[in-house]
Amino acid sequence: MQSYRAPRWLFGDGPLGGNVQTIWPALMSRRFVGPAPVYRRERWAAPDGDFVDVDWQVETGDMADAPLLVLFHGLEGSSASHYAQAFADWARGHGWRYAVPHFRGCSGELNQAPRAYHSGDHEEIGWILDRFRAAHRGPIGVVGVSLGGNALLRWAEEAGDTAASRVAAVCAVSSPIDLTAGGHHIGQGFNRLTYTRMFLASMRPKALAKLAQHPGLFDRAKLLAARDLYAFDNVFTAPLHGFRDTDDYWSRASAKPHLHLIRIPALVLNARNDPFVPASSLPGAHEVGRHVTLWQPAHGGHVGFPAGRLPGHVMTLPEQVMAWMQPRVMT
Repeated sequence: MQSYRAPRWLFGDGPLGGNVQTIWPALMSRRFVGPAPVYRRERWAAPDGDFVDVDWQVETGDMADAPLLVLFHGLEGSSASHYAQAFADWARGHGWRYAVPHFRGCSGELNQAPRAYHSGDHEEIGWILDRFRAAHRGPIGVVGVSLGGNALLRWAEEAGDTAASRVAAVCAVSSPIDLTAGGHHIGQGFNRLTYTRMFLASMRPKALAKLAQHPGLFDRAKLLAARDLYAFDNVFTAPLHGFRDTDDYWSRASAKPHLHLIRIPALVLNARNDPFVPASSLPGAHEVGRHVTLWQPAHGGHVGFPAGRLPGHVMTLPEQVMAWMQPRVMT
């Protein structure tokens, strides 16, 4: 993946390339070989009395001792996201169990507690991984995508030496590990017109539904006036999850300043043309510890990395990530 280059028909170089390599794979490229992944859902009771829905890929035969791949999705993602289906296809083809836990409000049903999810939600990641560890005999590897990747790295940083008792290795894909840089970047120009509007179109109705559940939880007028993620987080995400404001949230939740604390094998993969994550904000080798591997290819967009002839496919991403992870999980 370090040497990954996008197909010529996806405008490899320049600012256009990063956007096309983000949008086209998510909408048009193939994400599995053969039949679509089939899931069965489990509902787990959360420590605060709420619930989290976990989708397990349907299995054949006894896989109790097989390795387990857990995937934490990105902002407003789910087990149906293109990357989640691509990793499901890889797991099915290689004899791994596969599960996608949904962040609060992302499973298709509104949760009950006066909270949602956020980029630094390492406590939530921790208890979910504890549940997987208690329920599964075999080794566990974990992939986090975008927001889910930053939260996963924050968990690994906080867990330190104890992380190895739960999982063998982790990978963050296209994660905005400097939330301040990424948050301001996505609020400008084409990004604001396209990605910010897309996210707010999904997040705003969920927030209003949460307000109907818990009247007085936040200022409705200020939420409706929010036109970027900074303003949305200032009204909703930050105060609901114990942060003073957006600046406090983005600062404390970012994984980048603490990468040296990770004590298990960790892969951090970011394309340098990712429209969500400015290349200037990516960490250098001197900013991480010996357990962290950095992959920063020139191409790939945001969770794209398409390959093949038109319309292309997104299976290169799980193939390369799991080629790194598999030997670290199976040792």
